[in-house]
Amino acid sequence: MDSTATASLASLWDEVSGTQPDPDLWVVLATLAAALAVVIPHGPWRISRNAITIAHEGGHGLVALLTGRTLTGIRLHSDTSGLTVSRGKPHGIGMILTAAAGYTAPPLLGLGGAALLGAGRITLLLWLATALLLIMLVMIRNAYGALTMIVTGGLFVLVSWLAGPQVQAAFAYVVVWFLLLGGVRPAFELQAKRSRGGAGDSDADQLSRLTHVPAAMWFFLFHAVSLCSLIGGGRWLLDL
Repeated sequence: MDSTATASLASLWDEVSGTQPDPDLWVVLATLAAALAVVIPHGPWRISRNAITIAHEGGHGLVALLTGRTLTGIRLHSDTSGLTVSRGKPHGIGMILTAAAGYTAPPLLGLGGAALLGAGRITLLLWLATALLLIMLVMIRNAYGALTMIVTGGLFVLVSWLAGPQVQAAFAYVVVWFLLLGGVRPAFELQAKRSRGGAGDSDADQLSRLTHVPAAMWFFLFHAVSLCSLIGGGRWLLDL
């Protein structure tokens, strides 16, 4: 009995950690087009931006934990905004890194995903993403946020367990393209909103108060991370 269970676990691990063949170039380009179709037009973006908010708030939460802060909870709202609350010193490197993690998390997750896909680790990418979503679900503190996480996590579970290799590959490439492309737009949107007098307590403004560095420099960091991630991740996905 024990040997059977051990063999099953070993087989499962081999499946998760093993490599899968790269999809054809037309699939990679089609998934790029699909990601562009939900990032560029305003209508689809209003809905798909919820996924970027998940990555954004997840970035805040993860870095808060890694820097020794106490993560109290995460809220996701229907207007695609979010809030991550953590306890700890209201200043210092931990607070700075936590505040900086939001806008940099989606493109960096996309870059990491592109590295995994470039190495043929499609199944591993899907399982890691599913695990992160399930862990984040535990920290959600409002109904809309819980519903969003359940729908998103459920989609990953369905694809990971029930879909064939071709569907899994296409889904994984769409997700990573979306994180890379969708990670670029929010910082530009925030900058435009601030130029109209809004978003006075944005992540960039909080970072400016914490570090006494102008908010414009933090916007430069957000843009640099997202654009460099898009370039580097795109090269991996396109096998250039």
